[in-house]
Amino acid sequence: MPTDLQALRDLEHVGLGAPTADEAFDRFARLVRRHLKVPAAVVYFVVPQGQVLAGSSGMPEPMQSNRMLQYPGTLTNVIATRGEPVVTSDARLDPLLRDNYLVREMGLVAVAGYPVFDLRGRAVGALCAVVDEPREWSEDDRASLADLAAACTAELRLRAERERARRIQQTAVRANRRSRFLLSLSEAFANANTMDQVEEVIVEVSTAGIGARYCAFALMDADGRGITYRSLVHAEPQFPQRLRQAKLDDQRPLAEAARTGRPLFFRSGDELFSAFPDIKDLCDPDIGARAFLPVVTSGAVVAVIGLAWDRDRGPDKDSYALQTGLAHYTGHALERARLLEERRESAKTLQRAMLSRLPEVPHLDMAATYSPATRSDQIGGDWYDAVAVDDDATMFMIGDVTGHDMRAAAKMGQLRSLLRAFAWSHDESPSALLSLLDKANSGLGLLASGTAVVARLERAGGAAYQLTWSTAGHPPPLVLREDGTVERLSVLPDMMLGVRPTAKRTDHVTTLYPGDTLLLYTDGLAEQRGTTPDQWLNRLQKTLGVLGDTATAALPVTLVRRLASDDQRDDVAVLAVRVRAAAPSGPPSLGRPATAERKLAPSLSDVGPARIWVDDVLESCAVPMALRRTVMLLTSEVLTNAVDHGQAPFTATVEVDMERLRVGVRDSSTAQPELRDPTVTEFGGRGVQFLERLASRWGVDRHGEPAEGQHRTGRRGSRRTGKTVWFELDLR
Repeated sequence: MPTDLQALRDLEHVGLGAPTADEAFDRFARLVRRHLKVPAAVVYFVVPQGQVLAGSSGMPEPMQSNRMLQYPGTLTNVIATRGEPVVTSDARLDPLLRDNYLVREMGLVAVAGYPVFDLRGRAVGALCAVVDEPREWSEDDRASLADLAAACTAELRLRAERERARRIQQTAVRANRRSRFLLSLSEAFANANTMDQVEEVIVEVSTAGIGARYCAFALMDADGRGITYRSLVHAEPQFPQRLRQAKLDDQRPLAEAARTGRPLFFRSGDELFSAFPDIKDLCDPDIGARAFLPVVTSGAVVAVIGLAWDRDRGPDKDSYALQTGLAHYTGHALERARLLEERRESAKTLQRAMLSRLPEVPHLDMAATYSPATRSDQIGGDWYDAVAVDDDATMFMIGDVTGHDMRAAAKMGQLRSLLRAFAWSHDESPSALLSLLDKANSGLGLLASGTAVVARLERAGGAAYQLTWSTAGHPPPLVLREDGTVERLSVLPDMMLGVRPTAKRTDHVTTLYPGDTLLLYTDGLAEQRGTTPDQWLNRLQKTLGVLGDTATAALPVTLVRRLASDDQRDDVAVLAVRVRAAAPSGPPSLGRPATAERKLAPSLSDVGPARIWVDDVLESCAVPMALRRTVMLLTSEVLTNAVDHGQAPFTATVEVDMERLRVGVRDSSTAQPELRDPTVTEFGGRGVQFLERLASRWGVDRHGEPAEGQHRTGRRGSRRTGKTVWFELDLR
């Protein structure tokens, strides 16, 4: 070979490695024929298969058409080998040339050839003038050939420079694309702090960035024996649900990628099914290329990303780099998400451990929740507390210490403990307790700053309660009245804690009645950037009003879910206290049962409040919580069935004695409830089944129908017809 491997690659890059005509070099061959008056001229380049005739004029067939001279040891090779001109008037007389194929078989006689050099100065071809009879080459002939050969060299080098520039630009474009893709990956994963967010980024990058049509993300199982897709929402169509989970020894590409840690690429569906024939009947044959990318962290596979395209395609270097980059960044994101989740759970556990359990107070229904910020793994300074002072008075407290770190949490714990101790040991008003707390905060060197509300709820005679509260710069308490209206206890707030310990503090008073709910909260519940305090308080009031029929136990959590965004920036503490409705007759005693009656509106929206009322009455009669849960289920069924299938008016009654409790719902319809056996696909029809299985006894009492043989006499409308559906549960 007269040229090295790099030279051959350079020829291929500029399009001269294949036996095809080149217009520029054909022009050089024609110029040689005209100026030197020769029958034929060629511009050739040496390749492994022989010589490519890039420029040719006057050469015999089939050489002129095929553009290839394939005989080894030809005369033309001598010029490229030597790298210097070969000029002879009669090659038949030259011992070095006379045995060449062109001289011996094709009758070539006179030859004048000058080498053509590439960009690195290597002889890679030549420009030749050939004659079939002896000819003496003049100085002008030689000069013309030398000039034209130099022009061929210039043309070749110009092309090489252009190709080099193109390849540099192409490389730069690819590098820039990869850099931009990796930068976008970094930016996209920067805010992915949960597994759900990581999966969302993977789907977006795979489809918009890489161009995949479908994407699925699978995580290794906790026991390390299998791998499971987190969801199939973005997977290829009709993906079988039973394939969502795979064992590591399954003959599936997902399992193999997880087992071996090597990425798998399939150019087409046929290629996939050839490697894994067992899944051929389980996957869509119209889907094209697929890729399975293992995600490796700390040397172990933790996940696999599955990609699919509509058409067949091969993984080129760029796409391979992009896909492996996605897997690499996903690994880092998963590590961060898991770490943050572990730290967040630890923070939640610590925070909840610092918050005391709410006491059980007769005639009060209490619930609270604490929700840490989703943007941070740090615990915060929000807290709530309740202290039962005596049988008639209970203290409720909520606060927000400035900061969202361990220091704020520590100060919160100290302030909360101080206030809790003051509330238990000092029979003082809320304003006095806040003053004591602020002085202790300064005197003990805590120097914490924050806001708080302290409220005292005590019996005021009858079923009413007096609420006395004082606020230290905290958002105002809200009261959800029994009729569904929401009252904002707006007063001019006193100085926040930690600013001036001697600041004067004020008490405020209102009254709560049975069914009213006091709501204490921290500003993270509804505060939004870009809104005024009045705007987000209005939003909170409106939401609370909509939740009027929500059980107290579920109210704080429901408010957080509805008002705090997924991107929660602040901690949230919520405390709800509802005054229960007691039985008007008082608790049961020997020979005297407790009774209560409530009319229902002819609407399903009144079922929730009525159910809560029944629970209140039972609580006032000291019915255990475990039994009340069963009563609530059965009460919901009889109330709903009455409103759905009966006729107004509706009345709920509760009766509790020392042995049993009874709940009934009366309506004006005489239609009997039926014991049905609904199928699994039917939504309803199970109410009577619940009564049959859970109640000690149940039945239907008819009203307004005369006994057999008795005449229907009397004034019209004097007797109300209908029925009462009732159930009983034994208390002993």
